[in-house]
Amino acid sequence: MTSFIIRRFLIMLPIMLLVGIICFLLIHLIPGNPAELMLGSEADANAIATLTKKMGYDQPFYVQFFKWLLMVVKGDFGSSIYSHQPVLTLIAHRAEASILIAFVATILFTIIGVSVGIISAVKRNSWLDQFTMTLSLAFASAPSFWIGLNLMLVFSTTLGWFPSSGFPGIIETGNVMNLKYLILPCLTVTIPSSGLIARLTRSFFLDIMAMEYITTARSKGLRESVVLIKHALRNAAIPVVAVIGSYFAEIVSLSVVIETVFNVPGVGRLVVESILQRDYPTLQALLMLIAGLYLLINFLCDIIYAVLDPRIQYD
Repeated sequence: MTSFIIRRFLIMLPIMLLVGIICFLLIHLIPGNPAELMLGSEADANAIATLTKKMGYDQPFYVQFFKWLLMVVKGDFGSSIYSHQPVLTLIAHRAEASILIAFVATILFTIIGVSVGIISAVKRNSWLDQFTMTLSLAFASAPSFWIGLNLMLVFSTTLGWFPSSGFPGIIETGNVMNLKYLILPCLTVTIPSSGLIARLTRSFFLDIMAMEYITTARSKGLRESVVLIKHALRNAAIPVVAVIGSYFAEIVSLSVVIETVFNVPGVGRLVVESILQRDYPTLQALLMLIAGLYLLINFLCDIIYAVLDPRIQYD
């Protein structure tokens, strides 16, 4: 396991370098000049050229890339073109809402999805199984923005239980009650995700329940709860962990939609703002951090596989 962890970590380095090259290339292919956007459409050509040279965007692509790469190696992603704040400081300021939504939603859809999936598998072909699977299919098929708008309509506009938009923050204000601003965004992520997790858990659980070692465990006189939890659930959890891990990483990209719908000042909205403003340093840092998160989640999932099933060997 130790050698596997070291190898995987070393493999992540060239992958991140490749991601950096691709991100840098794609971002610089976006039409528009940041200097022109900053000065406005009425600015003269000389002013635009001067500002472009000052920001270094008049230099060849490879020169810009190597300068940026040297800064990244030193842990410096530069400063935002518009706010003039260090990029990492800007991202850290926006990360609070996104991290809370990701963790809370992941916990919720894991508990709900796995529980519903196991119950449906145990009650296979019953009315409860058919009802939960139909509901899960409907939830998994519903677009996130549609779910968010309907939750906002019902619980904010009609009932007035929760705020419809914004997030004042907890770290800055010191008010934990501001979590109520994130309830609807968390539910918007949880509802479709729990539907898919429930259907996958049921499918994996039924496959495991048909295995011979489950029949052997029952023939030994073990209680059904022991057979389900100790023998079936642990093996069925391996593919479910993979799906949950990928969903946790995808919440970052999904947050672009969710945070826009609920006007939450998080990383997702920062991505949209950076694209519209051609804020290259901020956008490059965001894409690199998102790619790094995907790699880290997959890395942790591989370790969890080995913990759940010691028979798994990483040669």
